[in-house]
Amino acid sequence: MEYVKLGNSNLKVSKICMGCMGFGDPKNGMHTWTLPEAESIEIIKSGLDHGINFYDTAIGYQNGTSEQYLGKAIRKYASRDDIVVATKFLPRSEDEIKDNVSGQQHIHNFVEKSLENLGLDYIDLYIYHMWDYNTPLYDILEGLNEVIEEGKVKYIGISNCFAWQLAKANALAESEGFAKFVSIQGHYNLIFREEEREMIPLCKTDNIAVTPYSSLASGRLSRMPGDESKRLNEDFYAKLKYQNTEVQDLEIIKRVNELANNYDVSMTEVSLAWLLTRATSPIVGATKMHHVEGAVNSVDLKLTDDDISYLEEPYVAHDLVGVMADNKASANDDDKVWQKHTKNRI
Repeated sequence: MEYVKLGNSNLKVSKICMGCMGFGDPKNGMHTWTLPEAESIEIIKSGLDHGINFYDTAIGYQNGTSEQYLGKAIRKYASRDDIVVATKFLPRSEDEIKDNVSGQQHIHNFVEKSLENLGLDYIDLYIYHMWDYNTPLYDILEGLNEVIEEGKVKYIGISNCFAWQLAKANALAESEGFAKFVSIQGHYNLIFREEEREMIPLCKTDNIAVTPYSSLASGRLSRMPGDESKRLNEDFYAKLKYQNTEVQDLEIIKRVNELANNYDVSMTEVSLAWLLTRATSPIVGATKMHHVEGAVNSVDLKLTDDDISYLEEPYVAHDLVGVMADNKASANDDDKVWQKHTKNRI
């Protein structure tokens, strides 16, 4: 395994981050394809044994049981100071807004619950899971700065946002003396490259770490069509993200398979080797042991410039879906919130 500094932080992370969305009680959440406790911990241990020190989860994964399983594995099999734990918090709920729970208090409440789930004293990277259009940005940043000052969080990251939102947030943070976001977790892989338009150039300019999710497009980039998985069959959101570009995506998937055969490696290794030329530490989910091995082996595969061009050449633009489509629809309203709550601050 190779290791790299996470953006402007002092965190040293493995070049593969294990995504923990596949871990959690399958009877306690929105997914049925997740792994129960014993199997989840076994795979986390395998990641540790292979040198992965970076783990990404969220309080929203299977109602917190993903955090619980990750915490148990770390406490049992690792030294806490050697591991980088990332978890994410959700926007304020309608009930919280109705009860006048502030953005600052919301963050404090979520940090405490995640620490309880994890059974740990601090979170290395605390991630703003998705843009909260009903909460002033200032309140979010102040709340995050407070939990850092309390020693409960080391650094903060953001997920599912546009480049202009990230730039805006870090500009406000700098103006107010708050902690800045050091990482971005967006949807980015070989068949979904929309982040290259604005987000990737921003991150290069400001040394913000890129830790993409859906690194293998929910398994599409790890197998040829016809070889189905439980997640591909049951995860509606995963299907939604690629339903309008199947023909164009298939041409890229075929080229991944061709290079995998040429190099005598797995499609996973080729797909992640490409992403590693663009990202700091891709988030890779694992629900089987060979998923861990493929992810780890990808670090050693070095593609040529010709390989990279060959893989990229068939790409066509993709529409935004899911959370980011909702973000686009809410952008005008966000401008109003920004103007109201940051007047005279920048």
